[in-house]
Amino acid sequence: MTALLARLPRRLPVGPIVFLLPMLLVFGLFSWWPIVRSFVMSVQQTNLVTPATYVGLDNFRAVLDDPLLTTAVQNTAWFAVLALVIGYPVPLVLAVVMSDVRRARGLYSLLAYLPVVVPPAVAVLLWRFFYDAEPTGVFNSILGWFGLGPVPWLEDPSWAMPSLVLEATWAAAGGTVIIYLAALVSVPPELYDAAEADGAGILAKVWHVTLPHLRSIMLITLILQIIGTSQVFLEPYLFTDGGPDNATLTVLLLVYNYAFANTTGGDYGKATALSLMLAAALAVMSIVYFRVTRSWSE
Repeated sequence: MTALLARLPRRLPVGPIVFLLPMLLVFGLFSWWPIVRSFVMSVQQTNLVTPATYVGLDNFRAVLDDPLLTTAVQNTAWFAVLALVIGYPVPLVLAVVMSDVRRARGLYSLLAYLPVVVPPAVAVLLWRFFYDAEPTGVFNSILGWFGLGPVPWLEDPSWAMPSLVLEATWAAAGGTVIIYLAALVSVPPELYDAAEADGAGILAKVWHVTLPHLRSIMLITLILQIIGTSQVFLEPYLFTDGGPDNATLTVLLLVYNYAFANTTGGDYGKATALSLMLAAALAVMSIVYFRVTRSWSE
């Protein structure tokens, strides 16, 4: 103990501590305290109105016994897979193409980022209008020009989830495009010149020069997208409310239903239990992901 005290600074930095204290208090109040409350509520039977009752792990058992949990997990995984297949390459391709544009690059960057500025609820309502299943709907009219459709976008279980992924990709791709564009600035131009001197084409330069320099950024954006898509809520809630036939019911939407859609008053214990289970699964997945990709990012 004496040795430990001897290592402490003789004069504590009072000024920085005073400036940091309000931020730490606010952060603890709005970030850590809700987490602590979640752990407490997960072992209680409560609707935040009547007195809470301690039930131990019953909430976790009830969630695991719910047949809708399997459906929600499968739908969330399907959304994440479709988002990776459709949405992950799009920002990278746009960034690579825009980096080669010599004129009006700022305008293209603005157009790419514009969907991010649109309020999410407004974007969903706009796309619901576009997804009109009638032949006169916006998207079906465009398909009709090519002799295709009409497509029952949100009314068919097999089409509903891909429709949500298309809108989510459009809404979120702009931010990732800007990240990739900023990373592409650090790629030395002489590497492209050397590759071109060796007779490399556009695809060869992208594969051997661009992608290796973006590898660490790509690994970060990949895990962020996986975490984000695993917590999808807005699109299935506003587009379909989990339908049709629970085809778009996701884990977070099931959490919402536990807490707010129950006509008997809401079961916040089950809602927080499922939230903690999702957080634990994402934490374990993130740890495994970073351990597996540690050597790839170097």
